[in-house]
Amino acid sequence: MVTVDNFASKLCSIILEKNSSDEANEWRLLGQEQDGTLLFSWIQSSKNQEPVTKIGLYSYSSNDLTILHTFDTVINCIQASIDTNRTYLAYVIKETDPENNKVFSYKPYLLKIGPESTLCDLELERSRQILVQFLYQKHSVLSESCSVKFLILIHQECILQYQIKNDNSDLTASSFYYESLVRKFTWAQWDPVHQTLYYIHNRKPSRCLVEGEEDAVSSSGTKTSPTLSGLQFHDDLPHESVLNIPLNLPHLSTVFGSCGIYEDDTVPLRIHDCSLDLIVLTDSNGYVCVCHHYLYQPIQPTTELKDDDTSLVHFAYSVTVLHQSCVIHCVVPGLPWSKAKTIRPLFKFYGDHMLVFIPAVCTHLLDIGVMHEPCCHVITKPLLTDFEVHTICLTSLVTLGGDHVINLATLDLIDMHVPTSLLVQTFKSDTIMGNKLSILHYLILHRSEMETVSDLIAWQAEKPLSLGLPQLLREFLIGSSYASVHRNLPSDASHLVNLLPITTQHMGNELEVKINDKMICLSQDVLWNASMMLLSPQQRIVPYRSDIWVKLWEQLAKISKGKQRFKPNQVVEKLLVSLVCYQPEALSRSSTPMSPSGSLGSSSVLNDFLSIGNQCGRKSQIDALPFYEIESCTASKQEHIISVNLRELSMHLLKQSAENKISKFQWQSQTPMHVHAVATRYITAQLEQSRLLCQILCKAATFDPRQELDKGFVYIEQLQEERRFILFTILERYYLSVESIAFPLPQGFTSFFTFLGYKTLNFDMFLQYIQRNVLELQVDVMKIIMADIDNSKSGLHQKLKLLTLLPRSRAKRLLNQWNHPVSLMLRGREHALNILSGVETGTTRLHGIQKNKAFRGLTAFPSGDRLSPLDTFLDLLTAKASLTDLDFGLLIETTETSTEEFM
Repeated sequence: MVTVDNFASKLCSIILEKNSSDEANEWRLLGQEQDGTLLFSWIQSSKNQEPVTKIGLYSYSSNDLTILHTFDTVINCIQASIDTNRTYLAYVIKETDPENNKVFSYKPYLLKIGPESTLCDLELERSRQILVQFLYQKHSVLSESCSVKFLILIHQECILQYQIKNDNSDLTASSFYYESLVRKFTWAQWDPVHQTLYYIHNRKPSRCLVEGEEDAVSSSGTKTSPTLSGLQFHDDLPHESVLNIPLNLPHLSTVFGSCGIYEDDTVPLRIHDCSLDLIVLTDSNGYVCVCHHYLYQPIQPTTELKDDDTSLVHFAYSVTVLHQSCVIHCVVPGLPWSKAKTIRPLFKFYGDHMLVFIPAVCTHLLDIGVMHEPCCHVITKPLLTDFEVHTICLTSLVTLGGDHVINLATLDLIDMHVPTSLLVQTFKSDTIMGNKLSILHYLILHRSEMETVSDLIAWQAEKPLSLGLPQLLREFLIGSSYASVHRNLPSDASHLVNLLPITTQHMGNELEVKINDKMICLSQDVLWNASMMLLSPQQRIVPYRSDIWVKLWEQLAKISKGKQRFKPNQVVEKLLVSLVCYQPEALSRSSTPMSPSGSLGSSSVLNDFLSIGNQCGRKSQIDALPFYEIESCTASKQEHIISVNLRELSMHLLKQSAENKISKFQWQSQTPMHVHAVATRYITAQLEQSRLLCQILCKAATFDPRQELDKGFVYIEQLQEERRFILFTILERYYLSVESIAFPLPQGFTSFFTFLGYKTLNFDMFLQYIQRNVLELQVDVMKIIMADIDNSKSGLHQKLKLLTLLPRSRAKRLLNQWNHPVSLMLRGREHALNILSGVETGTTRLHGIQKNKAFRGLTAFPSGDRLSPLDTFLDLLTAKASLTDLDFGLLIETTETSTEEFM
């Protein structure tokens, strides 16, 4: 985003080092070659010399400028190319008609470089644009001399291939063999890295092979459709056509009409007029993108627009992502025509993304990598805000790696790095949720800036009632879990990582983002059967020769197999059924996988995965949570969730790896051990990232582990009411996010969250949370709640309501520890009911209550005029069961308690 260097100043310093009295100005970039060298022209003069135009070859790596040719006068040279051996120079001169300044002519020349340089006029003067380009050839020890070939591109006419004869004679019109490669074309581009020529020509529609459609075909007459083709040139083999894409070029003549103005683009080398602005971007990994920029008006104008017209037009572009078999569309409505026609967007590969920079409008990061489906596109504010729009004409160079581009208008070298601060600023603005999710995804997976992500989550948590907070938390959990597994996965199991969930967004989502009062609309369509547009590896001149097109074919083959990622909804649906009949007290130690024998006081599955996570990094005091990370129950709900996750993910990986077989070139297969390794690491990552997110949110709720000395229930008791409400609201959103994607919660969270809800909500609302299974009444939290509620009439009713919501065994366990007459009565009545019903009971007699004389009564004992009801009832019970099964002490105490008023 800053100017790093300027080519003109570097080149001028080289000229001045040789002769300080010379002046060099009007530097112009004429072209670039495969080895990264650049061709420049400039006007040089001195006190003793008239101004002349010179052409030189510049190496950026060595900062060396070699003068190739000096003209006698000032010449308007627009483009040039040099061969591999640097013995021939081809260039094009553009001349203006003296009688009409709007009429131009193009003339190509060929120069043999040497002590006695020979210049040859190729006698191809045209009013339409002409460009030249040498083909690259490898040096061979076997061949004494290799033929020199170059292309001549004449717009709207033909593309010719010239070959220089090896007869060591002077260059004349008869010194070449030539052939016509392409007839009439409307656009062409040369790819210097992969030696590919792209061109657009019109083709008639194929003849119909279906009966009954002959009339429709004949009625279309001679209509043609534009087609993008690609010619792949080789060092020692004939060229071949590897690509044929039928194009949909919308609004081609809506604004411009018939255009005869040429921009004379030399980097990349393109031949076209102003009616069609299109560029093809390629990468050695098999990335191929066709980028088309155009302007249009929704309502067709009656008159042609003038340069100073302020009528509003739509600025639009489309990117055909071949390796992902999709098309991305973008429309920016409401730009004045006088401004929109001067904007030249930049399309550039930016890591796994494509950087689309629209000056003074916006910056896009299109997610087009092969890691996952293209769905997380980022829209942010424009870069280079200090530049005038008409002075920005950016393009990439072969010799410049990374994020650097060159401004052809000023020859400035500019760093187009998108700063994290800009993404943070966009995230904190009023942008839509889809853009925030994309920014979060980009920072987690493509930049690994977890500290920045933590700050953004904490910032968003300051507004806990915002509707989008759970979505952001889900994106964090899924994205960070994938990133953790991807970093720690063994190399031989890397193919299975493509089956793991990576984002919550779906392919094809439309975005409408407002940037600086401009609404940017982004949409996406599927490109059907993209492999039909390519030449298959079997049909190549050298079958299966590894190059960009074979890699593209293999990538499309992977997409066509329909490989399905694991979806958290699969686990959520399973849990909806299994948790209905879930009974923690009924689960045995052998009911879940990976449960070795151990102490019954902790969850074995949780401990297994936590032990794996602890091997990756130890928890410090700074990373502490506001609760004790222990589970008080033998088989917790979280253990069940982990077990279902592990089972469902393992089955999914096993099925998908069996259905989506590896290509014939790769002999290794994914074994069940690979499946187990990936599944185990992913579940471990779920636990780690769930804990990390809980820690971030707790810190956002003003919990500082360096300041807070108390934890758990004591910490909640000491919290102020306002802070307690904020913490509960944030953790409620966290619980909602975790539950919706079936992630496990940290150990100890359930009881902490339940007691926090008890202290924050009124009792009726607290009961609703329990009845809806949001809060879970485990034994440890029930003990403290039972102790916290007083023994008033209303308090006793609250305790009884809570006890009725517990599983039977857990309620009995708490009743045994509740020192109150109600507990005594309930246990005594249940004991009598079991005896009368014939249910066997144990002989253990734990009353669990100390005698309270305040509740002793005399109405149950015999008097002179009546028998004791207790004696009568005991006689009935002894007739139903043996004396060893009866707990006489419990029955007597229950009878005594029932005679008193304590409710």
